Amino acid sequence: MRASMLLLLIGLCGCVSPAALGGTPPVQDGDFTIRDFHFASGAVLPELRLHYATLGRPSRDARGRITNAVLLLHGTGGDGGQFLRPQFADELFGPGQPLDASRYYVILPDGIGHGRSSKPSDGLRAKFPAYNYADMVEAQHRLVSEHLGIERLRLILGTSMGCMHAFVWGETFPHSMDALMPLACLPVAIAGRNRMWRRMVIDAIREDPDWDGGNYAAEPRRALRTAADLLLIAGSAPLYFQAAFPTRESADAFVTERTEQTIGGLDANDLLYQVSASRDYDPAPRLGTIEAPVLWINSADDFINPPELGIAEARVRELRHGRFVLLPASEHTHGHGSHTWAALWKSELESLLATTAPAVR
Repeated sequence: MRASMLLLLIGLCGCVSPAALGGTPPVQDGDFTIRDFHFASGAVLPELRLHYATLGRPSRDARGRITNAVLLLHGTGGDGGQFLRPQFADELFGPGQPLDASRYYVILPDGIGHGRSSKPSDGLRAKFPAYNYADMVEAQHRLVSEHLGIERLRLILGTSMGCMHAFVWGETFPHSMDALMPLACLPVAIAGRNRMWRRMVIDAIREDPDWDGGNYAAEPRRALRTAADLLLIAGSAPLYFQAAFPTRESADAFVTERTEQTIGGLDANDLLYQVSASRDYDPAPRLGTIEAPVLWINSADDFINPPELGIAEARVRELRHGRFVLLPASEHTHGHGSHTWAALWKSELESLLATTAPAVR
């Protein structure tokens, strides 16, 4: 239980087999290949694969347009499968729940560099194009519009990195959604402590001699150990950790266990690219161009987006139709990972869906 919880704190989770999901509706997997994908850097990849899964079926209006599509965007190091874990799926996708899969067509893509989508570890290693959040959102938009044939999404909900992607979506494709629900991020450039821990992960990988410029024969374990420790702290939940590990011995044992498990699931090149992708993220100058209603939720015990900065309260005023909710820290919150524990905020989601009817098209 402790190990699986921590994987979700920072988004480092593997895709879950549908057979292990109990009551969750059947999951359909798919792949979308984009030919000659042009990155913001100018690089071109002859074939970019975007893996995705779906729940439910599309509903269409009298003109044949899909009206019930919901896009869920995962965090750094994660994939769409993180939304199939019980703390999310069991609260949202069942009968009568906010994203009831008998009513909504739920889309779970793996972002570029993540999950079963194209990534450095597929073979290109350090020759893989240096993607950024704009590239990731562009690929998601093409998946939705070109491959799935959706003109307008009923909702985009994103967690952590996906939260930041939601803001990018709102600015880049302002007519493509009825509502936005970003969870656990700030719509400003990555700076201060948030940039520092990311830079530490990047430096640990690049400065490990075993990394060998990305051409390692075996994973650079010293670098990955440092990265795993930093990810643990970044995703930590202080009240939960204090209660769960009340002694030095229990805390030390957890660090040992968690670090080894995390290292076993990491690829150094993939992680380097994932953490580096936020380098030029900064939606702040264009927040006023977002047309969709925005329900933005952070938690008070989030190490990555600490409420003491006061950024959210200031920036929400720049949104045309924005509301910010700060979840108080408690024994029920999970630090940065509160974004994936849907029981904490699903009533807010219900309200958002009830007050943002699909646009007339």
